[in-house]
Amino acid sequence: MKAVVLFFTTVFIAQFCFAHEDEWKPVSAGPATTWTAPICTEGKFTAQPFFFYNRTRGTFDSSGHYSALPDGDKKSQYQQQLFIQYGVTDKFEADGQAVYQENFRRQNGNNAHSEGFGDSFIFLRYCAIEEKEWLPQVTGLFQLKFPTGKYQGLDPAELGTDSMGPASGGGSYDHGYGVILTKKIRPFLLHADALYSFPIAAKVDGVRTKYGNYTNYDFAAEYFLTNGFNLEAEFNGFIQNDKKQEYLIFSPGIGWSCDKVQTLLAYQRVLTGKNTDANDSVVFAFVYIF
Repeated sequence: MKAVVLFFTTVFIAQFCFAHEDEWKPVSAGPATTWTAPICTEGKFTAQPFFFYNRTRGTFDSSGHYSALPDGDKKSQYQQQLFIQYGVTDKFEADGQAVYQENFRRQNGNNAHSEGFGDSFIFLRYCAIEEKEWLPQVTGLFQLKFPTGKYQGLDPAELGTDSMGPASGGGSYDHGYGVILTKKIRPFLLHADALYSFPIAAKVDGVRTKYGNYTNYDFAAEYFLTNGFNLEAEFNGFIQNDKKQEYLIFSPGIGWSCDKVQTLLAYQRVLTGKNTDANDSVVFAFVYIF
């Protein structure tokens, strides 16, 4: 709920500082990670590829203390995502996401490289409240994760690169429920979301495993310039109590858009965390509307 509180606080302050125009309809690819409340109109189909390069500079321990990787060690990842959207009605949308990744690691003079599909997702979104005066647009979100990434039978010689599962744990079908808020306050477009997910018990290497529930929360602001350009900044958070794992990411970016194509180039940095890698990432995304 941190993102929701921050969203309404920002809207309250900005409402007094900037004129609001109902007819202002900015176009962008959206933030790198934060959800946006607007959905596709009926019959509209969009495809949005994402390209990530992640480099691990160190780790955060269970107390949140940072340690750099030892000299000579390296850990990185190339990840390609494809996110598709289809407007079933003007208020209801069905989405899907597939991931393919390459993992690289050098540790104690040994090198490893693995590649394969990560976990896949289906999303359903419903616009419950249209934006009006002080109210933001409010969209409900249902998420279902499929364990299509490798999560068992891992080879120690691969130094963990053959694990394609997410930070929340591999092998489980997870169902999640959330809310997305978007508010236009020219020249800003503000977004926030919160999603709570429930992993279903799974067998991992023959052992029944039940991962803890986890929360994703995000807040983003887009600032629109002239000639189709916009700037964005966002915070992305994750918490999973049973693993005592959490992180907070900051991401600035720049985009260019027109009616058919929208693009985004962003940088992500893990600022704080517990039991997680400290990553720096470069993200490129574009949207094509059919």
